[in-house]
Amino acid sequence: MVLAIRNISQLSESTPAPSSPRAVWAIVCAGVVLASLDLFIVNIALPAMARDLHQTSLGQLSWVLNAYAIVYAAALVLLGRLAEGRRRDRAYLVGVGLFTAASAACGAAPSLPVLVACRVLQALGAALLTPTSLSLLLATTPAERRQRAVRAWTATGGLAAALGPVVGGLLVALSWRWVFFVNVPIGALALLLGWRWLPHVPGHAVPRPDALGALLVTVGTGALSLAVVEGDGWGWTSWPTLAAIFASLSTLALFARRCRRHPAPLVEPRLFLVPGFRGASLVGLAFSGSFGAMLLSRVLWCQDVWGWSALVTGLGLAPGPLMVPLVSSLLAGRAIQRWGPGPTVAAGCALFAAGVLWWALAVGPKPDYVGDLLGGTILTGAGVGLTLPTVMATATSRLPGSALSTGSALVNMLRQVGLALGVALLVAILGASRGAGSAAATYRLAWFVVAGGALLAGAVGLTVLAGWRGVERQRRAPASSPAEPSAP
Repeated sequence: MVLAIRNISQLSESTPAPSSPRAVWAIVCAGVVLASLDLFIVNIALPAMARDLHQTSLGQLSWVLNAYAIVYAAALVLLGRLAEGRRRDRAYLVGVGLFTAASAACGAAPSLPVLVACRVLQALGAALLTPTSLSLLLATTPAERRQRAVRAWTATGGLAAALGPVVGGLLVALSWRWVFFVNVPIGALALLLGWRWLPHVPGHAVPRPDALGALLVTVGTGALSLAVVEGDGWGWTSWPTLAAIFASLSTLALFARRCRRHPAPLVEPRLFLVPGFRGASLVGLAFSGSFGAMLLSRVLWCQDVWGWSALVTGLGLAPGPLMVPLVSSLLAGRAIQRWGPGPTVAAGCALFAAGVLWWALAVGPKPDYVGDLLGGTILTGAGVGLTLPTVMATATSRLPGSALSTGSALVNMLRQVGLALGVALLVAILGASRGAGSAAATYRLAWFVVAGGALLAGAVGLTVLAGWRGVERQRRAPASSPAEPSAP
């Protein structure tokens, strides 16, 4: 793996042919599809993994998802900051190479611990390719078209993430290992085209990022996820649970203190002074928790309660993902321009919550696809299509060029933290399920919690982003420095 990455770095030394923004968009979105699709494609393969790897605990199995999300979150800003000081095309290709090699290792993993370890390597590759992909895209896109490019980049990632259950269902019909092996040809194609066509985007002088800060936030988030996942089994007042909570709170407090005092903090506090960035980051954190829990909950419901196969489950959930690009391309941009990001986010979160409440109020142990699942699936897809592109476009619209990689990585970091905590909370709620009847009641409780989280995210967006028109002003005014933010 190391040799392959070294070879990729050497190949990227040669001068590529001039590239159009569309060509760059296609190449970098291939990497985004890898990272986003893999984050959720594994959901639908969990039951098959459990059988093949002889796992009976959903809590232990959930680390296949959460180890990826937590390491991805912590490494995003660290590797994004490192990438700012180096050529972005080279960093992107190294990230794709690491992700592709780790995917092959995941597919061949003989046990759950080995699989989780390989998922950590995957997350490191994804954390490098994600911020550099957006940086390459923005560096080759005219300023007046950057917001459209960001929305398209975000919608591509959101669509890939939402399509995970569909693609996963098709692949699990062959073997759960193909949910990882499928990344290999996509990654190889991205490497080939990237080496040939990506422009050389030079880095600039940046201080060495805070690696200890990345370790602290990893331990803090992981300990909190561990406490939530295992709390029901260990006992919420048992010493292992309390120790995990204490470790989480103390390390996260140290992380916050270090960010305030370190000369090159992992999370730059001044970024949160940029109009729109602070509010969009909070919305992304809250909404992503509901988003991650929703995706896993409906997959588990269809397979464990209704007894559907992975293929039928994936096809049944397809209408939701199809709504994401449709709503994002036709409605999100117009809604932002007319009403601003706050009302747009609130509307998206309300649609999402309505879809989840549909399931909570309608579903029963006996399968009824049209009456129980379809309407909620369409509504949640429409909500994702309005919310996620708006969050990313708003967060990055006023960042200076020198902070684009770090800023976009920070927003994605918060989103991944939300995803991990959402999955952990769902696993904790479902841990009490016994039998189809009790499972129905437990899933309803979980869906009420998920809907409440989405409504909270919408309320935050409506409050902190109401009346802000930074996305439109970006077309007329230059981006301001984090140290000198414009007035909202």
